Amino acid sequence: MTVGSTSGGCPFVFVDAGWSWRRLVRGERSGMRVLLVEDDDSIAEPLADGLARYGIVVDRVVTGAAALAAPRPEMVLLDLGLPDMDGIEVCRALRRADGDLPLIIVTARGDQTDRVLGLEIGADDYVAKPFHLRELVARMRAVGRRSHRTALAVSPHVRRLGSLTIDRRTRQVSLGGATVSLAPKEYDLLVRLAADPGAVVPRRVLLESVWEPNFFGRGKTLDFHVAALRRKLGDPRWIETSRGVGFRLVIPDEQVTG
Repeated sequence: MTVGSTSGGCPFVFVDAGWSWRRLVRGERSGMRVLLVEDDDSIAEPLADGLARYGIVVDRVVTGAAALAAPRPEMVLLDLGLPDMDGIEVCRALRRADGDLPLIIVTARGDQTDRVLGLEIGADDYVAKPFHLRELVARMRAVGRRSHRTALAVSPHVRRLGSLTIDRRTRQVSLGGATVSLAPKEYDLLVRLAADPGAVVPRRVLLESVWEPNFFGRGKTLDFHVAALRRKLGDPRWIETSRGVGFRLVIPDEQVTG
């Protein structure tokens, strides 16, 4: 399968007659969720269909602004010719917000200057249209493997949860690359909740692990620190209340509404 444009600019998709999708897909479904930033329906739709055959789930947006506002995906496929802003600026903004987000530029702009610029500002790979789907998937897997190895190589003291990074060695917290200044107990509370994201930690457990066993301080001490932590994280959805039980840390981008 080839996806891209003819020399005259007419989009096309070509499926090799002798190619067996069944042979390609068998045992290779990834379950990866990617964000496709592409405004051309004639390219985006067949590309999404093709990737689906590999078990890759595609969420598509057509503008740079929508890409920047989208929940964090596992990978971004970014076209440069967007209707509202240059894709280079989108790439730069995404990289500033999340230095670890796997990102591949997929574009008709294939000259050397654009390739070098795209890679220099943070793209993990650069694929020029037209391209073979098999090659794109291979590149996606290679970028994914490199990202996984990088994540494993990160200091064991560092914990990353979406855009939130906690460094237990230096007691530093950052959100989207920006430092978050926390009071000592706020930091300890965050670390305890981040130890098992998504799990509800009972109030008594939090009080005894963050403060001291058999804590008998003010009744609203925990609630006060949770409220302060929510404010400093900039989004109250980071810490969810389980009424009458306790609290849990939830990555906002992973929440589903509806």
